[in-house]
Amino acid sequence: MEKCDNRVIVSGLDIPFWDLVWFMVKLALASIPALFIIYLIFAFLGMIFGGFFHMIAMPPPLP
Repeated sequence: MEKCDNRVIVSGLDIPFWDLVWFMVKLALASIPALFIIYLIFAFLGMIFGGFFHMIAMPPPLP
């Protein structure tokens, strides 16, 4: 099999300012649901591990 050596050199980007602004607005709006999902995952893990560590670290009942 022949070895293909494809190289790419980026020398500059010509992106219009308002297209870049619109892309950043869409990126910010798309991050809101992603952060909500990450928050729910960490809250669920916190409940599981918090309950587990609370169960282990509980002092024994007084007689």
